[in-house]
Amino acid sequence: MPHPTQVVALLKAQRIQHVRLYNADQGMLIALAKTGIRVMVSIPNEELLGIGQSNSTAANWVSRNIVAHYPATNITSISVGSDVLTTLPNAAPVLVNAIKFVHSALVASHLDKQIKVSSPISSSIILDSFPPSQAFFNRSWNPVLVPLLNFLQSTDSFLMLNAYPYYDYRQSNGAISLDYALFKPLAPNKEAVDANTLVHYTNVFDAIVDATYSAMAFLNFTNIPVIVTETGWPSKGDSNEPDATLENANTYNSNLIRHVMNKTGTPKNPGVAVSTYIYELYNEDMKPGPLSEKHWGLFEANGDPVYILRLTGSGSLLSNDTTNQTYCTAKDDADPKMLQAALDWACGPGKVDCSPLLQGKPCYEPDNVIAHATYAFNTYYHRMGKTSDACDFNGVADITTTDPSN
Repeated sequence: MPHPTQVVALLKAQRIQHVRLYNADQGMLIALAKTGIRVMVSIPNEELLGIGQSNSTAANWVSRNIVAHYPATNITSISVGSDVLTTLPNAAPVLVNAIKFVHSALVASHLDKQIKVSSPISSSIILDSFPPSQAFFNRSWNPVLVPLLNFLQSTDSFLMLNAYPYYDYRQSNGAISLDYALFKPLAPNKEAVDANTLVHYTNVFDAIVDATYSAMAFLNFTNIPVIVTETGWPSKGDSNEPDATLENANTYNSNLIRHVMNKTGTPKNPGVAVSTYIYELYNEDMKPGPLSEKHWGLFEANGDPVYILRLTGSGSLLSNDTTNQTYCTAKDDADPKMLQAALDWACGPGKVDCSPLLQGKPCYEPDNVIAHATYAFNTYYHRMGKTSDACDFNGVADITTTDPSN
């Protein structure tokens, strides 16, 4: 890992507002102080048994890793273990105890309203996940899940879900198409239809989240929100992992960001945004297992982007380009009349040379108002020294780090 101050510099440069740590690294917690970045701190699985068997061990952990840093470091939640049921089943019997002990320590410090406690579960414990409306949790885990969900409900916490359409696609033997896993636009006859509700699903991610809501409802829990604590796509893999490519990773994460940020929610809960963490910030070159395990990151350890996310037309979202190149582009959803008026202004009073946009000239194609306006806006923006007010055009333009040229 880079030094904590380098990690935090990257987070700030990328305007990342939320980060999940897989431990409670003191250096990271100190470096994150006074940044305003919202931090999820984690108790690693290897510490779970100790904390789940001793109230005082839990209290010590909270005082050392939470109380000592809060509120300077904006800790908002604690993840107790991760995928415990599937990766460390022998600790499952103490999981809910560990969560309750940690919560009790927060109560004693009057921090239980500010800091929520939960534990990420793998979507693989949901059986019969399609159609989502009839999904249920693997019943053998009910003795852990029912008390866990009771706790989450009584403390206004949320269910943490690790959701990987990449693995669902890989394990589906062709039943799931790559486009459906990557949020690519589907023809209506290619969408997945829930036969019980007749709801159409256009991507695997929404189907996993809705299956989770249904599995909770099956156990009579209907008001616990879901947040996705891990999702992503690897950018490189072994010869038997042909879909772990730069192109697919970029497509998945760019489309995911757009989908989450436009707050459409899921078919079961429309308009309820699903807060989501991308796995992961850095590639991990020492990670054991198949080659793909080393390549889930958005950045290399030296801070270079593994690929440049494609987020043009997504409003104020900036891509992960570190060269500090910025461009001014027309908003995809801008009113065409407003765009035309802004284009006319740029080519007239704004003194942009718009002759390359004329028929037969290099920038005539694609012949539409968004492309032509982007050419004129960007030319004006660069001429004015790339100041933020040079890219407004009555609200129909946005600054982006994705080069609109092609």
